[in-house]
Amino acid sequence: ALADGIEVRHLRMAQPSLSGARNLGIAEARHEILAFPDDDCWYEPDVISRVRQAFLQNTLLKGVIGCWVEQAGSGSINRPYALELAAWRRFRGGAASSISLFLKRELFDTMGGFDERFGVGQWYGAAEETDFILRALAAGAQLQFRPEVRVHHAFTSEAVGKLAGLCRQARRRSRGTGALYAKHSLSPWVIARGVVAPIFVPLSQGKLKAAIKGLYISLGRVEGYVRWKLGG
Repeated sequence: ALADGIEVRHLRMAQPSLSGARNLGIAEARHEILAFPDDDCWYEPDVISRVRQAFLQNTLLKGVIGCWVEQAGSGSINRPYALELAAWRRFRGGAASSISLFLKRELFDTMGGFDERFGVGQWYGAAEETDFILRALAAGAQLQFRPEVRVHHAFTSEAVGKLAGLCRQARRRSRGTGALYAKHSLSPWVIARGVVAPIFVPLSQGKLKAAIKGLYISLGRVEGYVRWKLGG
């Protein structure tokens, strides 16, 4: 980036908080469209031009969700579509990682940033992106998935590491999902499915280790839900 003449500024924070770091970056950023790549992800060469084209085609658009290539299965939708609040409230509206978000600054100006109670470094260890999208859609913002905006990330679907460590990590991250259930008053059916499925789906497939990890996912979701209900 420096060799290409792109200005890079390194900002430090006293306390670890991924959402807080993003909000600091948002406050310091100087341009209209904001993105949140990880240090181990990379954009295909035409990503920036495709994002700009999407915003030019629809001046009411507030955000573009790109395709995380390594998570895109053979059955993935290969056409643009608008994100719908009702589907996202059922956890059936698609997926969005921070690395695939391209959002207008004005969206943050009107809504505020990421909820700093969520994300790496916090007790609710994930789900800040989903929370932001739910808030944006509830506020009437137009967001669109664009499959041609392709982002890569070092990722494996295979569990790496000892089971105990993977379970602790899954539990911590899943607290964020449980908090979402409470914060956004999702339906009892969505909550029940989210608590039961991580255990019984792998059990039905004969995957014992995945079911054990699923138990910790379910535990984390229950913990997150209860703690949020008791005061956040």
